[in-house]
Amino acid sequence: MFAFLVRRLGQAVVVMLVISLLSFSVQDELGDPLRELVGQSVSEDVRNELREELGLNDPFLVQYWGFLRNAVRGDLGTSYFFKRPALEVIMDKLPATIDLVVAATFWILAFSIPVGVFAAIRPNHLFSKLAMGFSIVGISIPVFLTAIFLIYLFAVELGWLPSYGRGDTLIIFGDWETSLMTIDGLTHLLLPSISLASVILPLFVRMIRSEMMEVLESEYVKFAWAKGLKKRRIWMLHAFKNTLLPVITVGGVQLGIMVAYTILTETVFQWPGMGFMFLEAINRVDTPLIVAYLIVVGLIFVITNTVVDIIYGLVNPTVKLIGKQHDQ
Repeated sequence: MFAFLVRRLGQAVVVMLVISLLSFSVQDELGDPLRELVGQSVSEDVRNELREELGLNDPFLVQYWGFLRNAVRGDLGTSYFFKRPALEVIMDKLPATIDLVVAATFWILAFSIPVGVFAAIRPNHLFSKLAMGFSIVGISIPVFLTAIFLIYLFAVELGWLPSYGRGDTLIIFGDWETSLMTIDGLTHLLLPSISLASVILPLFVRMIRSEMMEVLESEYVKFAWAKGLKKRRIWMLHAFKNTLLPVITVGGVQLGIMVAYTILTETVFQWPGMGFMFLEAINRVDTPLIVAYLIVVGLIFVITNTVVDIIYGLVNPTVKLIGKQHDQ
């Protein structure tokens, strides 16, 4: 298991190097950074001096090496608009995005597991057929349309819930600002979290149903039925437990993808998170902030996938055996 962990961490480092290279390459396509720094009124001689001073005339690999050295120290550049370190700006927005992802994950787990299991156990039940039908609809509808519909229904027509903003927050762990600890914050979080969950929830329901139906047809489950074990024991201990293995792998990756989906959700609900900040940075051509965002999101994906692989290795003993065979 230790060798497996070392290999996985080594792969994560390589992936982050590739992500940083691609992210740094993007800035050349976003326009001249000096235009954002000094405007249009500065003479060409001053522009050339600044370009030389900032190293913008250096070869690409030289610029990237300098960027990489600074990135290792936590310096991803300074935002043109905020006049602050880009990583510091992102960390200010990160808690709002984490709140949104955590709340959406709660809805996904709370509904996908019981619905998926029931649909696998009772595939011909009316509720199972309705759930599968709604799951197809949920997968087909873009997240921004779901968000607009929720706002129209619950905020405009019924007036039950707020349609934008984060609401009241609470500071925990020193400087971490969260909406999960206040009633007003949870109220503001309800619609955007449901909207974000609507992207992944149908996929989880269908995945849990299909995997569990396959497990229920396996030989060891049939043997458990032949032994006369109780239904709940067979369903939950023998079937559902083994259903979790592929769900952990695919589901963990999908939860990481939710960070990317927050861009549309945060924009529609004016949620002050990283996704909303990213779109504003694009509109302002804030190159350092855009590059920093891409690297941070890439890091979140890498960490998520690494943690999923580690959990899978702990749950599935065959991973440990494979690791030992490679070591030998």
